[in-house]
Amino acid sequence: MTLTHLAETLQVSAAYLSALEHGRRGAPSPGLVHQVNEYFGLIWDDADDMAGLARLSNPRVTVNTAGLTPEQTALANRLAQAIHRLTPETVAALHAVLDTTTPQPKPRLRRAARKGAENKAERT
Repeated sequence: MTLTHLAETLQVSAAYLSALEHGRRGAPSPGLVHQVNEYFGLIWDDADDMAGLARLSNPRVTVNTAGLTPEQTALANRLAQAIHRLTPETVAALHAVLDTTTPQPKPRLRRAARKGAENKAERT
């Protein structure tokens, strides 16, 4: 099968598929992922795996560290600089660590400022 044939079948351009393949485009639409799954006969777990990978597909990740601690910002920068050197085992270990963390709500700056002002007023 050629990229051109697949593109014609999916009714997208070969250039678009090539850009997806080489990480120059963001995540494909759920509709396109469904079409690819149907084309290759993927069902159940394989189709779910494909959809999950597509959702994670973002070749240009941006990490907004505004409002985070200096340690968190340093970690984001170190990861950006070193990710290409990480072994598959290290990547798996990092995924395992992240899978065990509980998401914490990001504090709203206005709410935090208001609480700080309220606390200050209570002390006086």
